[in-house]
Amino acid sequence: MLILVCKFGEAQSRFNKLVWADEFNKDGLPDATKWGYDTGRGCPNNCGWGNNELQYYTVARNANARVKNGKLVIEARKEKKDNAFYTSARMVTKNNGDWKYGRIEVKAKLPAGRGMWPAIWMLPTDWKYGGWPKSGEIDIMENVGYWPDSVLGTVHTADYNGMLGTQKTKGLNLTDISKSFHVYRIEWTPESIAFYVDDVQYNEFLNEHKGINSWPFDQRFHLLLNIAVGGNWGGKYGVDDAIFPQIMEVDYVRVYQ
Repeated sequence: MLILVCKFGEAQSRFNKLVWADEFNKDGLPDATKWGYDTGRGCPNNCGWGNNELQYYTVARNANARVKNGKLVIEARKEKKDNAFYTSARMVTKNNGDWKYGRIEVKAKLPAGRGMWPAIWMLPTDWKYGGWPKSGEIDIMENVGYWPDSVLGTVHTADYNGMLGTQKTKGLNLTDISKSFHVYRIEWTPESIAFYVDDVQYNEFLNEHKGINSWPFDQRFHLLLNIAVGGNWGGKYGVDDAIFPQIMEVDYVRVYQ
């Protein structure tokens, strides 16, 4: 069940040593020593990454992912690519930035419009406990364009996941996410994963000490940044083709341990 909550607390981070960052200070393609790409339609038989998404993710294509004026720009476009009618980018730090525990924060401004599904999230690097959702997923920030004033922080595990409808999720109402930059952040320790926007905590997932089915978060994870188009959630009310192109701008990514 999705719950929207009011801001309920501010906290000082226990993680203060910067161990990885990208400030996006050099124009051009994203730094290949820090970022890779997931590409194509995903899954066997072009299944839209398991969510019936409509975009094709490209690789090292300036039109979909570029650094300009101190920002990473991920752009979703209405154009045909192979068997898809939209293109976008899904940036990943896998094998270039992989962490167990820490403070992960991303300052970003989101796209807007029906059919947009931007995300700042994490997946396991080694899939230590098996395929999704057994090895876990951490969604630092998700938004869907038909619900423009909300951001959501979510955890998926074998016991708690979207396929069962048991995912651990809460949301926060913000009225300017496509007009202003906000800092989306998690604080991940052996005991909990706490979710923040602009240093205000709005969700926390606790280690229940019931085993890996509820807490697989004792392994390395990497970061993903992307805009999906449509899909089971993002496309629930269709896609407005008049909104394209749409961009997500990222001012910085910083990881502290």
